[in-house]
Amino acid sequence: MRSRTALRREIEALLRKGDLEALESLAVRESQVAGVLMQYLYDPHNPLHWRALEGLGRVAHVQPGQVQKIITRLLWLLNEDSGSFGWGAAAALGEIGRHELGVVADIIPMFCGFLEEPFSRVPMLWGIGRLAEVHPGELHEVIPFILPALEDRDPQVRGLGAWALGKLKEPRARESLRKLLEDESPVELYDQGELRRLTVARLAREALDALEGACHSPG
Repeated sequence: MRSRTALRREIEALLRKGDLEALESLAVRESQVAGVLMQYLYDPHNPLHWRALEGLGRVAHVQPGQVQKIITRLLWLLNEDSGSFGWGAAAALGEIGRHELGVVADIIPMFCGFLEEPFSRVPMLWGIGRLAEVHPGELHEVIPFILPALEDRDPQVRGLGAWALGKLKEPRARESLRKLLEDESPVELYDQGELRRLTVARLAREALDALEGACHSPG
């Protein structure tokens, strides 16, 4: 087994290249990959932060036991006693569930509480949106805690709330989404491998389009 310093160096090189398949292969050989990836979750302004989140999801798929070992640590980072340093912990839970639902299935009810805490609301909305793209049916109990986001004072909360509700195709959000169609406040969203700079209005429109698509789909 290589030193942790050498392992971190290799992981960082893979994140910079965006080579998540090679990261999966490394996780099969090295048991500390998930732990090293956690070190990138603390600063959302670090360009490797988002790729590390995606990496955790990919590692969860090929080595669920390795990621299961860090779930307790992620939850502790979301506890008020942690000092709120784990900005990306909530996002990580959603990304992990997207790729390996069984690792987080039992703690999805805790997402409701994370949505009520100001420091974890934005990353939790992102994590829920990511999870909802693959497993929307697992998040019914969380939806009532997302709906208030559309009226939040923070445009980042409004925008990610709209995005997540669009992924969930939640009809109860329709009227509130329509009220946001002229909200040109800026929002940042990591999606499709890049950090996109959008507006609340655009995300609300995309969410409404998703709702309309759901209404007209067969069945």
